[in-house]
Amino acid sequence: MSTWLITGCSSGLGRNLAQAVLKHGDNVVVTARDLFAIQEIVSTFPDTALALQLDVTNHKQIAQVIRQGESRFGGIDVLVNNAGHGYRAAVEEGEADEVEELFATNFFGPVALMKAVLPGMRMRHKGTIVNISSIAARTTEPGSGYYAATKCALEGLSRGLQKECASLGISVIIVEPGAFRTDFAGRSLRQSRTAMNDYAATAGLRRIGNDVTNGHQIGDPEKGAELIIKAVGSLEPPELLVLGSDAVKVVSDALSTDLAQVEAWKKNSIITDYSD
Repeated sequence: MSTWLITGCSSGLGRNLAQAVLKHGDNVVVTARDLFAIQEIVSTFPDTALALQLDVTNHKQIAQVIRQGESRFGGIDVLVNNAGHGYRAAVEEGEADEVEELFATNFFGPVALMKAVLPGMRMRHKGTIVNISSIAARTTEPGSGYYAATKCALEGLSRGLQKECASLGISVIIVEPGAFRTDFAGRSLRQSRTAMNDYAATAGLRRIGNDVTNGHQIGDPEKGAELIIKAVGSLEPPELLVLGSDAVKVVSDALSTDLAQVEAWKKNSIITDYSD
């Protein structure tokens, strides 16, 4: 029996994942900012679920949650950094306080959680860290530059951690979901207070009042949760897990486009080397 710690379990992929892991028979430290929102999960699995309040921007609270989880179940075997939110703004529109909060939630919170569980994982020479990223890290739509930047940062750190921890028995999985039918494009989506007319035809088209995709996303969060469990339990966990047919297309197209750009300028790129 493994012990999972999952952030952002009040709704969406995090909630579905917590419920699926518990149904599979593992322990779960179920966390969310709103403790009431996750009580139902714990009441269904009173012996294997522990509900704890967690705001990932509160690093003291992170340490408390780790201690409580370890006290109840022992070491944390699987960390899933799922908590986060979207933010829509043209780059020029983004306000400093909102961008700082976005990075605190989507990047620095997950970093603090990883650093908190790694000592135990290193000691046991076993563990898995799952970082929920986004296809926005591959291709950034107008108005999503700041959100994509948080996910690019998370992926860059994850790739470094993969290489640092592979010999220690610790796996790191980057998950790039496509559009899932969750609250991500609903209540979890925020936008800049300022809207500039010059960006109306680009970033402006994706402001909350103009976005009609919520509720029509192709991705099923229950199926996404099951695939994450399968990846974590595999003998060779993937370093990158793409969720959804839309994500497969986006990632494949982005890789092909990048390769084409490299090839197009290859002859020019290589002449920048020293010629001695």
